Order: sequence, then C-alpha cells, then structure tokens
Amino acid sequence: MSLTKLFTEHPASVDESYGEHLAMATGFGLRMILGGIACLIHGLLPFLFVKTGSRQIGALHDIMVVNRNRKQARVQMPAVLDFVI
Repeated sequence: MSLTKLFTEHPASVDESYGEHLAMATGFGLRMILGGIACLIHGLLPFLFVKTGSRQIGALHDIMVVNRNRKQARVQMPAVLDFVI
C-alpha cells in the first residue's frame, strides 16, 4: 500500500480530504477531552457543568451520525469551548 493511500483512503471513505479529516478529527478529539474534563469536575462538584457532558455527546452524535452526508446537510460544529457551567 502506498504512503499516499495510507493518508487518503479513510478520509475519502467519509467524503473528506486529508485536511478536512484532520480538522474534523482534531475538533472531535478536543471536544471529547474537554467534555471529559468537565465531567470529571462535575463528578467532584455536581453543581458545575451540569449539562456539558450530555450536550457534547449530543453535538458529536449529530455531526457524526445524523448528518453523516455533509454534502446534503452541512452542519456547523459548535465552538470547542462552548461549555455550560
């Protein structure tokens, strides 16, 4: 398998270029990390980040599953730091 194919096969399978896939995957990863930190803080201090975890999961689900075909339904991902305290 060629080096180019290693970097482009999967992104092409989800109708993205390498750069688009890099940006999308990085955004998902940051959102998951920050959402996870918010959930850990919520576990210790239950009055903080009450809806953050469920909102992050809902947003990621909508972007990845509900609107999988972005050519038919473009979805704007909320800002990574769009957290509710």
